[in-house]
Amino acid sequence: MVVVLSFNLSDDEGIYLVKLAREAVEEFLTGRRKIRVPERLSPSLTVKAGVFVTLNTVTASGRELRGCIGFPYPILPLAEAVIDAAIDSAVGDPRFQPVTLREMDGIVVEVSVLTPPQLVIVNKPTELPSKVKVGEDGLIVERGTRKGLLLPQVPVEWGWDSEEFLMQCCLKAGLPTDSWLLTGTRVYRFQAIIFDEETPRGCISRRSLVGC
Repeated sequence: MVVVLSFNLSDDEGIYLVKLAREAVEEFLTGRRKIRVPERLSPSLTVKAGVFVTLNTVTASGRELRGCIGFPYPILPLAEAVIDAAIDSAVGDPRFQPVTLREMDGIVVEVSVLTPPQLVIVNKPTELPSKVKVGEDGLIVERGTRKGLLLPQVPVEWGWDSEEFLMQCCLKAGLPTDSWLLTGTRVYRFQAIIFDEETPRGCISRRSLVGC
């Protein structure tokens, strides 16, 4: 999979962002302090970009979501957005109780840097599944005031095809699963560069969704 961004991230920059996300969470959980954006960052880390930080608890059967918050659109410089998203994923995800500092010993941190979402243009809604590439695209489904987003790794992890991906994104938006077929529903797609810890505080690597 080739992700096309207006910029790219080196492995060192991706590793840095994951470490920054963990530092932001643990510093906030220790003393309710938000760390400052580091100085002398590489240019790629100061560009405005969408980003999500995901926290997963490592269990005997795999990984379980513990928090995931981010910014779909490029409204903040990347490093600043990572800090804010990391803290919010730990204490601001309404689906979960706030993470505790002790839990961080069993949590792996993942950072997904996003391309700007692009509206998927089709002649009729039934064409949408053919325009969505599982393992490459993330989706946003928007209808009225309802909006749901799923990252590119989600359908891969759950084994969904493109139609199920659209249905699940509707559910995430609080809509009926067939809402993507209705006139007036807007579907956007985006891609992501993903870095994550292999184990809590362990090695960090670029994650490829191909072959997952």
